[in-house]
Amino acid sequence: MVREKSIAAMKRLWLSVIILTISVAGQAEAIELLPHMSAPSVEQPPVAPNTEQPAPVNAAVEIGLVIKLSERRVYVYRGDRIEKSFPIAIGRRGWETPTGKFKVLHMERDPIWEHPLNGQVIPPGPNNPLGARWIGFWTDGRNYIGFHGTPNERLVGQAVSHGCIRMRNRDIEALYEMVKVGTPVTVEP
Repeated sequence: MVREKSIAAMKRLWLSVIILTISVAGQAEAIELLPHMSAPSVEQPPVAPNTEQPAPVNAAVEIGLVIKLSERRVYVYRGDRIEKSFPIAIGRRGWETPTGKFKVLHMERDPIWEHPLNGQVIPPGPNNPLGARWIGFWTDGRNYIGFHGTPNERLVGQAVSHGCIRMRNRDIEALYEMVKVGTPVTVEP
């Protein structure tokens, strides 16, 4: 009975507090719970819209991604075995895709895209340059690089992006289901 009263009190308290979440850039953002929103359960932290929580750790061998820029392909490894590969578009001259070892930082279904130069916001849909999914793996705190779909699938296989890894929408949707936040990403020349 005391525990039930404590939980009820905590839920009421959630309605009047500001929840701090950490954004991909590592900066705190404040999200205020509105009166029409229900309080989160005591067991579950709040989730930002359109973002994915890390998948439960599988006891089986973990997935890893290797991007081979010279081949314009991403390879999905389970342990040391190639499970799948997909063709990709990479960063063009002056906007090269960074090489090195990274991890998946952020995943988003039906992403919204904001033009970096003029601030125009493109909602999810067939004209969104990010396509159907976003899997971010690099940031300098202001700019982001990741895997995403594209409405111009004929450009896959070319060096045309601003550093991101463009994929056919059906391929990014398949890759999205195979990875989780924390999945290792290696980018090789």
